[in-house]
Amino acid sequence: MEAKRARDSFAVLSSQVMPNDTNNHGTLFGGKLMMYVDNIAAIAANRHARELVVTASIDSVDFLRPIDTQSSVCLEAFVTWTHNTSMEVFVKVIAENLRTGVRMLCTTCFLTFVALDDQGKPTIVPKIIPESEEEKMLYSSAEKRYTQRKNRRGQAKAFTERLSLNKPWA
Repeated sequence: MEAKRARDSFAVLSSQVMPNDTNNHGTLFGGKLMMYVDNIAAIAANRHARELVVTASIDSVDFLRPIDTQSSVCLEAFVTWTHNTSMEVFVKVIAENLRTGVRMLCTTCFLTFVALDDQGKPTIVPKIIPESEEEKMLYSSAEKRYTQRKNRRGQAKAFTERLSLNKPWA
């Protein structure tokens, strides 16, 4: 399978923040932003794998700056690294005040997607070729994030198994 350039998976989503998208503080709902994040990351993963994909995990998301109704939100995503059937996707969220033109980076996060074949089974994905400085920086640190996710997933499984044994409602 031939490797693909990171930029070939690049995807962008822009949306104006409307009053019905906001919470009681007049800022974009975190859940609405997470929907945008998952959507744009899935598009990037689909572009890379050219297969169906499912979200396997979302790394921690820190909302660094609020996004208000006088803003648009722009999300950029691309695949940074692959491991057999999984892909790490980087998402950058930028808010732009539509009156002043000031743009601010509001959050970044990583998501992991798994490619699926027509039978719903994990399938191999192409490797990544990083070219820009940003792509190379993210690529070089990706294996460490992969190991951290793998460890975190093991801990989450063990925790879940403990919870299922002690059902307070049973």
